[in-house]
Amino acid sequence: MQFMVSVIDDRTGSATPEEMEDIRAYNARLQAEGHWVFAGGLAAPSAATTIDNRAGKGLVTDGPFVETKEYVAGLWILEAADRDEALELAAEGSRCCNRKVELRPLLAD
Repeated sequence: MQFMVSVIDDRTGSATPEEMEDIRAYNARLQAEGHWVFAGGLAAPSAATTIDNRAGKGLVTDGPFVETKEYVAGLWILEAADRDEALELAAEGSRCCNRKVELRPLLAD
């Protein structure tokens, strides 16, 4: 099963050098144990562009689709045997990056 772990923060690029070291070690462990699918940080919401082409009108708006203090600042896509294993991995990710995280399963085809 695949899961997305969203890193929740109120700033972009706010990790300390020590947090980055812990994140790199966590990423290396995920890769070594076969849990790694993808991970990355995200730019601030101010860098977002919202596209709404539902009616074929191609509405493009600068900025995020919602205004909020906290936002997704990064993510991991993980492979785990089940939700319990994914929860353990997400909890470790939260500790490593020193941020709240949200765990959500990816929908299967």
